[in-house]
Amino acid sequence: MPNSVRDIVRNVLPKNMADEIWSARYDKVLPVMSNDFDLSAVLPAVLYMFRFGERRGRGKFLETFVPGDGSRPERRRKATVERIAESLSSMPDLSGFNGTAERAVLGDLLLCFGLENAKRDLGRDKQIQRVAPAHYLASWVDLPESVTALRYVPEMIVAMLADQKAGNVEPNTEEDRTWFAVARGFEHNVLLSAFSRGISHRGGSLTDRASDRFDETDESVGLDQLLMIRLAQRLGAAPDRPRGNETAKISNQRPIAEQAARDFSEDIRRFVRAYAIEAPRHAFIDMLEACVSTGMTAILTSVVEVLFAWSNTGAVPPRPDQQPASVFVDCSNGVETRLRGLAERSMDDLMRRLERVPVVLMTLRLLDYSARANKRVATRDISTRPYATEWLNLLGDLLHERHDEAPFIHRQMDDWGDTLAEQLQLDYPAAAEVLRNEKSEPNPIRRLATALTPLMGLRGNLMGMVDSTLQVGRANALALKRVTTRGASIGSSGKRRRDVRALVLGDAVLDYLVHLHLLRSSNDGLGLRALSLARFVRRIRERYGFHVDAAPGGMTVSNELLQENRRILERRLRDLGLLVGVNDADAMKRLHARFTPKVRES
Repeated sequence: MPNSVRDIVRNVLPKNMADEIWSARYDKVLPVMSNDFDLSAVLPAVLYMFRFGERRGRGKFLETFVPGDGSRPERRRKATVERIAESLSSMPDLSGFNGTAERAVLGDLLLCFGLENAKRDLGRDKQIQRVAPAHYLASWVDLPESVTALRYVPEMIVAMLADQKAGNVEPNTEEDRTWFAVARGFEHNVLLSAFSRGISHRGGSLTDRASDRFDETDESVGLDQLLMIRLAQRLGAAPDRPRGNETAKISNQRPIAEQAARDFSEDIRRFVRAYAIEAPRHAFIDMLEACVSTGMTAILTSVVEVLFAWSNTGAVPPRPDQQPASVFVDCSNGVETRLRGLAERSMDDLMRRLERVPVVLMTLRLLDYSARANKRVATRDISTRPYATEWLNLLGDLLHERHDEAPFIHRQMDDWGDTLAEQLQLDYPAAAEVLRNEKSEPNPIRRLATALTPLMGLRGNLMGMVDSTLQVGRANALALKRVTTRGASIGSSGKRRRDVRALVLGDAVLDYLVHLHLLRSSNDGLGLRALSLARFVRRIRERYGFHVDAAPGGMTVSNELLQENRRILERRLRDLGLLVGVNDADAMKRLHARFTPKVRES
């Protein structure tokens, strides 16, 4: 039986180093886990963190709706909509649902507006796993049970929006001027105020988890919000802070793509301020999720571009030079076969680049440990939060041998690689060959990273993270995915199946993008501006990398297909009531907002 890969690596590399690099993450580049998550469940966690200034711990969901004996996994499986509806129907403030049929209606309403089954299953007898952002009080429901299941995405969003300078996100003071105040109450945070209709703080300390109360005389809340309010009232209080080894602090680490992070913060601030009150609640939440999906996609693809620029030059590009990846958009949503094929080919190019990202991250982890372990390098006091740009530039100097200590670190990595190749030769000959192949890769640090990444199984679930960010499988997805089957290669049997993705613009995404870009660029809140279709198409290409009527770099597309793609976009915008024009002249085709923005006073 082959020796354990981890044991072999631990025998060769320093034990602390082996344990540290045994990860798919590198927070200084992207402070999230490379796994799938549910984007719709992110916003309640964000609201909790803004309200209390800490990460969410365990709440009272299971104890309230599934009391009794049994392990937590067993009780979680019993937490169904049917059971929750039965519990809520006994509340005096939610009368009229006592009969079997009435409770079934209540359960269906909960599934429509506030709760989601595991694996998105249908039915009232399935396990509940997620809560939707129908109202601020959704943050009182500890679903998923561990906030870590959201892969640290809420923490990154809070850090970007709060825009603080310390190592961790801290409560704001009265003197701080910010649109997204932390632990300062609803009125000081535009996102909290957008979701806290009818809620006020009643009590002493803002940290009291049970001090937020609903005004029963408030008639402005809709049915979806009222159901979430009743659900939270049944719980009685928001979850406490994490206990045990899990930290309650919110890391202020930001993604290395600083420009995309700033754009995301600006987009969500302007959109929420303008439309939180004026847009219908369902439309607003759909567009807000499209905002998060679009911004996160731009951050992810910008990080990819920054990583490869760093790998080539050893330096992080300056913020104005950071751009998201260019991707062709199928405006027909997969209906037009030729456009779908182009979009899939464009996404395939991006996916191939993503597959090389884990090797770059391993290179960074190897260099990071070696730099901190080297006294001559570690003496430099370089801050890595909120942005680790200066630190990554130092690691780039080591990689490209522009630092005085680079020769020593390169020799050390070379020695480790030689020893590791000997240890791997018997059981893992392919990895040993990579470590010895200096002609293919003369840099010993890159060789070691290239061998360790697949050997240690650290490619991570990058595709899962991509699909979650793009909301694949959702009604308002930013991308579509399908399975294709190809014939087997010579010498093999059977057929190969693979997933292909195409970037599309769902109706909610179009709704969001149009309403955002119609806002005036200043903060004076005076309303809308005139925006032509041509300028809109150019704007989403420059800001998010979404190519509609232009081919992405390295891709050839006929002018006929580009114009057809734009005509389809134009037709869809008209059908959605987002475009008006008196004739065929491009100058007369103007975008139109369905909702009139209203911005609160500064």
